Amino acid sequence: MEPSKSQMRLVVAGAAGRMGRMLVQAIHASEGAVLAGALERPGSSALGLDAGELAGVGACGVLVSDDPLNVLAKADGLIDFTTPDTTIALAGIAAQARIVHVIGTTGMGEAHLAALEAAERHAVIVRSGNMSLGVNLLAGLVRKVAATLGVDYDIEIVEMHHRMKVDAPSGTALMLGEAAAQGRGVSLAEQSVRSRDGHTGARREGDIGFAALRGGTVVGDHDAIFAGSGERLILSHRAEDRSIFARGAVRAALWGHGRKPGQYSMADVLGLADL
Repeated sequence: MEPSKSQMRLVVAGAAGRMGRMLVQAIHASEGAVLAGALERPGSSALGLDAGELAGVGACGVLVSDDPLNVLAKADGLIDFTTPDTTIALAGIAAQARIVHVIGTTGMGEAHLAALEAAERHAVIVRSGNMSLGVNLLAGLVRKVAATLGVDYDIEIVEMHHRMKVDAPSGTALMLGEAAAQGRGVSLAEQSVRSRDGHTGARREGDIGFAALRGGTVVGDHDAIFAGSGERLILSHRAEDRSIFARGAVRAALWGHGRKPGQYSMADVLGLADL
């Protein structure tokens, strides 16, 4: 199907995977967007197949390809929930094409983030550890509560995901930890505690702790715990369907279309930056 001039032409990276298929479904259901390309790794059994049929929305004429340079040259935006190395490779091509790059990839290291800083000079990048409205609202609340309560309340971020998740803590947990650190005006890298084992001694004032649980088919549970003397405040989010991330990613792409190059967050997309 040929896109109209008013439709944003979107490409899905990892189109044959579970999240990729949901992204194709979300684009199919969204006004103002049309699937213009579908990417997979070289050697994938999905190469040459119709991306719409793979996603269960019917044939759309978009065949899965392993040629990002050619596919992205004909697009307005790329939605990418892949791996850190793949995302960085795609970021360079997206920057050359001057298109919107929506990134839901987690587990990035300092080298990956530095590469994105170079790409954002030429492309609109919307990156978030979680694309859902609820989680981004939660992050804003965590930042506000952390600023209000101060170090008299200990902060612990607890998350649980399905048994197949490969990175820990989750990108969402780190996003919540970063929100808490921002609220306190401190560096998360200097205040975070990722694990505890053995005789650890008393908890240091100001630490932001993380606990990662894995099991079953859990989509994503996150709790931000503020533990004070005689009371606890717990802010929670429960993801019940991965489609919330796909819908948020498409919304982010549409929001970014036509904006100035730079790196943005879902808080910008949803107007929550000042919360």
